[in-house]
Amino acid sequence: MTLQQEIVGTAMQMAVVSLSPGQTVYCEAGKFLFKTTNVTMETRLSGPSGGAGGGPQGGAAGAGMGGMLRQAMGTAMQAGQRALAGESLAFQYFTSTGGEGTVGFAGVLPGEMRALELDGTRAWFAEKDAFVAAESSVQFGIAFQGGKTGRSGGEGFVLEKFTGRGTVIIAGAGNFIDLDPAEFGGRIEVDTGCVVAFEEGIRYGIQRVGGLNRQGLMNAVFGGEGLSLATLEGSGRVILQSLTIESLANALRKAQGGDKQGPTGGLFSTNAG
Repeated sequence: MTLQQEIVGTAMQMAVVSLSPGQTVYCEAGKFLFKTTNVTMETRLSGPSGGAGGGPQGGAAGAGMGGMLRQAMGTAMQAGQRALAGESLAFQYFTSTGGEGTVGFAGVLPGEMRALELDGTRAWFAEKDAFVAAESSVQFGIAFQGGKTGRSGGEGFVLEKFTGRGTVIIAGAGNFIDLDPAEFGGRIEVDTGCVVAFEEGIRYGIQRVGGLNRQGLMNAVFGGEGLSLATLEGSGRVILQSLTIESLANALRKAQGGDKQGPTGGLFSTNAG
């Protein structure tokens, strides 16, 4: 069943979801805004993949002590993964009862929202905190970028992963732009904080900004990018945002008279955040 939703607003968008009787949508804790009285709300530690049929409740597979133990261990592993990733420990589930219902959700930063439709053939990956809400047929997971990519990438260390069929709603800062690396020679290079989401099949990596020479050091010290850029290769949809959390935090800090960036920015920034 397709999730009926409308994204409204400009500078700070919100998603208004219309639920059919019995239909369930879930969100990360802290993204809920409002609901009609015929929509029930339940907070759980388990993601939708923890229950039969993708819903919040377990089914026959969870019957018996063994099933209950396996379900509890699975829930604990899911919560542990999200805790390591810095994500919310809990999800909130909303189900319409006694007719159609309405629920509102929003992100945490001024910017855009986007509804992605999953058809079961390709997963989507998103940066940490991009997830807002999804229908219960969409599974939420955590993908850790290991090795050199994870250590160098900062924002790219942890990704949210969405699989299954249905609608997932994401949010970012500023305005969005959709790109396909295949239309730009197969590869684009991006500020690590500008990546919002990309389809499975896109290869995500981190590369050094220039070499260890004069120009490379100039880029790192005065360019404001530090030593690394994100790379996106292949063919598929990529969503970028025009505002990074770091640049927003620096602008607010500067406006308050507490700018820690210094005259050079980039590599020599003393920002502790």
